[in-house]
Amino acid sequence: MEPGGIRELRRPLPELRHQAAEYYRSQEVPQRLEEALNATFYQRPADLYGHLANYFSKFSKPPVICKLIGRKVLDGIGRPTLEVEIFCTVKNNEKSICSIVISSHAEILENASPEAIDADEKERNDSINTALEWVNGSLNEMLRDLQPTDQCKVDELLSEYFANKVEEENERKEIEKEEQEAAISAPACVLASSIATPSGKKKGAKLGKKTSLAEKPILPAESIEPAFCGSIAIGGLSLAVAKTGATINNTPLYLHLALMKHDQNLPKELTMPLPMVTLLSCGKSSAGKLKLMKEVMLIPPTKLTSIERLLDIQKQMMRLLDPACKGSSPQLTDSKKGSARSAVKKALPPVLKRISHLGCLITGCDNLEQPLILMQTACRNLGLELGIDVHLAINCAAHELMDYTKGKYEILTGTFKSPDEMVDMYVDLINKYPSIIALVDPLRKEDGQQWSSICNALGSRCFLIAEDASKSISKLVEDQNINVPKCSGLIIKYTNQTKISDLTELTRLLDGQGHIAIFGSPAGESSDDSLVDMAVGLGARFIKLGGLSRGERVTKYNRLLAIEEELANNGTLRSGENHEFVDFAEEAQTVEELINALPLIEQGPLPSQHSQPLLAQDQNSASSHGSTLHLNEATRVDISTFP
Repeated sequence: MEPGGIRELRRPLPELRHQAAEYYRSQEVPQRLEEALNATFYQRPADLYGHLANYFSKFSKPPVICKLIGRKVLDGIGRPTLEVEIFCTVKNNEKSICSIVISSHAEILENASPEAIDADEKERNDSINTALEWVNGSLNEMLRDLQPTDQCKVDELLSEYFANKVEEENERKEIEKEEQEAAISAPACVLASSIATPSGKKKGAKLGKKTSLAEKPILPAESIEPAFCGSIAIGGLSLAVAKTGATINNTPLYLHLALMKHDQNLPKELTMPLPMVTLLSCGKSSAGKLKLMKEVMLIPPTKLTSIERLLDIQKQMMRLLDPACKGSSPQLTDSKKGSARSAVKKALPPVLKRISHLGCLITGCDNLEQPLILMQTACRNLGLELGIDVHLAINCAAHELMDYTKGKYEILTGTFKSPDEMVDMYVDLINKYPSIIALVDPLRKEDGQQWSSICNALGSRCFLIAEDASKSISKLVEDQNINVPKCSGLIIKYTNQTKISDLTELTRLLDGQGHIAIFGSPAGESSDDSLVDMAVGLGARFIKLGGLSRGERVTKYNRLLAIEEELANNGTLRSGENHEFVDFAEEAQTVEELINALPLIEQGPLPSQHSQPLLAQDQNSASSHGSTLHLNEATRVDISTFP
């Protein structure tokens, strides 16, 4: 170094500071820099350099996506699923920001044939492999240099990409269909088709015999729309981008999603969703005659810390259930409490085998009341009372019980009930056990008339929730109609091509029409806990995570407790509200009064094309009154049925 340079370094620090300020002022740096230099004059050199580095970092380029990596991993039950990791360019450095594991769409096949299981595994592997090609290939190029905080832009591009893939697949199927038709038109195939005609008539006759066995014609089940091969890449990337944006903003994911839903205006308080904890499974796949109750769930009071109570109840039920006697009566095991406890201590492995993939106990029952009596017994042994200290919810899964040859539901082995009889059965059950505050899928979605009947009969006393009976999220958002069938709320599962923007729009739609949202985990859950942040940030009323066993489910309960503690410490936790049910019957009566009061009726019947705009205008005018939200929704549904 030149001597002059050494003399420059030996100059007093105030003079150097003044020269630095003059230099940066000449470079059009904001004048606040001089104030920052003055504030750091008496600091140590290391602190000074750190302060300046933090200051100039504000003027750096915002982080952008630079690389996506997709991996095939295993979910909680050992099936393949997708992991997505996002790398961003942050201050000219490539960094791994976050990764997510999305749950696979396929459900567990109960008592399926080996051929069906093999076909399901092949379909799942093909879907994951296709998703990996998308993420590591074309989607990697498409999302590069995008800001992860711009969720709407990313989701828009993902929607366009998926729509193009669907169109390409439809074109491919159309070409294959034309080729097959051309092959069938060959002379050699004409003879084969003529020979096959008599056998087709015989098959038609057999089908006629089967349909004649039906006691009452019922609507056939809607065809299940298969998941598009590779669609899990869309949902996985959308969630990964949302989590990346939250990480870059140094914000928890649930607050990041709450800001998205409320247009960047964060609510002063957030309400925690209450967990529906599955403790018993005694449905179609379990031993015993009972088929109706796929899941018996407990809902704790407003404080989530009472989850520990539910764990005590589960332990108490394990003591009551004799592992050596499948399907034994809870009343019998309760009367022999001592022998049951000793049997549990001697034979723990058989008890552990009772844990299902949902993380709950599996037991066989012979009637509707046995699992409820078991719950009552376990609670009373702990000094708890159903309906006060804890509530019940039942996943009926009625769509799995329909016998289409008889046109009835098989609720017990050899016991069948028509859709109308099912409504009466549920009314009697709620009358006897008022601690039941939620029924999930009590009927098929095709039984629309019976859904209306059960809503009118029980809607003011419990939540009537559609899970399988609802449409897919993409269909719900597209149609803007969630009243198919009429219900209290929907269970939302984040799978396939669902995007974060879809969830945001759907929860807004549910809130606006007075329905509750329940976030649910699929059968093949992963260890990723992002679902809990979704439920909290988007304002779900309940969250359905399964039982209190298996690591992939316990992880989510722990995340739920952590968020509650964080909100409580920040003073942003809203105190829980009492369960507010919807009186559908009262609304229907009020709607009829409104229809009679409409002045336009005096001028003659309204054309259907004019009724909807008027209703929309009426709904918008009343949207500011919370007590009329349900009323306006009922008005829209009922009036649309008039000619």
